[in-house]
Amino acid sequence: MTAETTQDRVDVLGIHVSVTDMEHTVGTFARWIDDGERHLVCVSDMNALLQARADAKLTQVYNTSGMTLPDGMPLVWAGKKAGFDRMDRVCGPDLIERVMAEAEHRGWSQYFYGGADGVPEKLRDTFTARHPGLKVAGAYSPPYRPLTAEEDDEIVARLNEANPDIIWVGLGAPKQERWMADHRDRLDAAILIGVGAAFDFHTGRVDRAPRWMQRSGLEWSYRIYKEPRRLWRRYVLGIPKFGVGILRKPPRPVSS
Repeated sequence: MTAETTQDRVDVLGIHVSVTDMEHTVGTFARWIDDGERHLVCVSDMNALLQARADAKLTQVYNTSGMTLPDGMPLVWAGKKAGFDRMDRVCGPDLIERVMAEAEHRGWSQYFYGGADGVPEKLRDTFTARHPGLKVAGAYSPPYRPLTAEEDDEIVARLNEANPDIIWVGLGAPKQERWMADHRDRLDAAILIGVGAAFDFHTGRVDRAPRWMQRSGLEWSYRIYKEPRRLWRRYVLGIPKFGVGILRKPPRPVSS
């Protein structure tokens, strides 16, 4: 795995977010798979970014990823403020749908790892129904508890035996980023990508906000409305923290 790519990145509160859009991202995935490269991909919204910047190891994972995608309009606005007008939102639920369509055409195989019991299997069934030619190498929900070394070895062997091109990891941030970093060198798949709640969105466990709210940066308000007890602290505290941080440390291009 190469440590970093030569693509543009923007420093947002110390996290190096990729300057990209949906089509550039999918094109990059295609190049990696064709060239036999191996990378991990972080999908970062405001909350994930704030968690990452508070942890030196997580910061390193995000800053040395193959890509750290802007899954939130605040990150897109930060990129545009730094002069990257072509930057656009690449959120997990939209990305997984777009890649499934491309994968059906190109023959890429997928593995769905994570989520609650039955969720990755339902995700497999959902996407194979939408894309009949899609190759799915496997689906597995690991135990929620910490795994023993033997169990972890068994999972690595299971994933490598399935031989997917892409492993979609739905363990939630930052657990999925830590898992990808710990396992990247042991897994043969070209791409490991953490998409968090995308598993639940595509299996109908969680409703998504209307498109206009997604594009206007108001998706957070819809999510609070749907899950107030779980999410109010994340956004009520996180939004001011992010805003003050941006005022104190404006986004800037990362020097190559």
